[in-house]
Amino acid sequence: MAKQDYYEILGVSRDASEADIKKAYRQKAKELHPDRNPDDRKRAEEDFKRVAEAYEVLSDSQKRAQYDRYGHAGPDQGFTFGDTDFRRAREAYREFGFGGFDNLFDLFFRQGAPQSASQRAHGFAGESIEYRLRITLEDAAHGTKMTLSVPRLVACPACSGSGMEPGSKKHACSACKGHGQIEHRQQSFLGSFVSVRTCPECEGQGEVMDDPCHRCHGHARVKEKSKISITVPAGVDSGSRLRLRDQGNVGIGGGPNGDLFIVIEVIPHPQFHRDGQDIVSKVAASYPQVALGTKLKIQTLWGEESLSVPAGTQPGAEFRLRGKGMPGIRGLNGRGDHVVQVTVDVPSKLSAKQRHAVEELAKTFDAAR
Repeated sequence: MAKQDYYEILGVSRDASEADIKKAYRQKAKELHPDRNPDDRKRAEEDFKRVAEAYEVLSDSQKRAQYDRYGHAGPDQGFTFGDTDFRRAREAYREFGFGGFDNLFDLFFRQGAPQSASQRAHGFAGESIEYRLRITLEDAAHGTKMTLSVPRLVACPACSGSGMEPGSKKHACSACKGHGQIEHRQQSFLGSFVSVRTCPECEGQGEVMDDPCHRCHGHARVKEKSKISITVPAGVDSGSRLRLRDQGNVGIGGGPNGDLFIVIEVIPHPQFHRDGQDIVSKVAASYPQVALGTKLKIQTLWGEESLSVPAGTQPGAEFRLRGKGMPGIRGLNGRGDHVVQVTVDVPSKLSAKQRHAVEELAKTFDAAR
């Protein structure tokens, strides 16, 4: 089933301002509160996830520009949201200022929410992380392979990820009685409801250690830089996101790893400007060259090309070198063009011979009037 347009989800026009988008998100979130939808909480939850996803994209200028250009099937193969995404939506949600909303967001997305005893028995999932990668325009055109040094949480080597010193044991947490969570009754502007929070004493584990590991202090993980090899596909642009599954923070107690998201930033090129799949550059020619016609050597992302400039070419004229631009992501849409804009180079100084020649040429123009 095709995904619904983000602008339609929020009920705003495509030229809506940032303030309009935030206002629409707040209104939609308020309408979907479970206290206002007691008969269909499941539908409200699914609708709220769509609203939060739409806001997450449209409130970010880079993601919004990417969405406006490519829609859902963008160069990152669609916007994907893991368990630790929706940062912007969460922050805007907190700005409501009403009790219980942040806990409700946790409930909807299971982000940081307490886990059941069954879930804890299978460990805690690792968080997804983001790494910003700067590449050249040439790398974006041809694709590239590289090895990154990515800071992430890995299993503590001192305790092998157990969080305990050798011989240490665990016992049930006295604060939560081994449940890993504590209930709180809160009053919101829509009424009262019970929220469930992670136990601060055992951090949701339901157990505490007699002798935590000296290196990780019981957290079972430490931050280290990991060498990760990646392949950047040809055609990426600034804002493109590459997802490497299971390459994020390591899980705890056998839980799955998070994902690693590589966010691409293409370094501005000194000569070329990217316009979608087209590359634009300027070339200077002398007046005799544009008047009489000539051939110019043009540098492209794919090597040197010869450009025929016909006689009488005017300043600012554009010529296209077909298929010498950027490739489409995953090979779609072929390559764009390299657009050459011709400028006329007017010398600041002339030799005596040149001045005489220009004066003689000027006389012929005057005589032709």
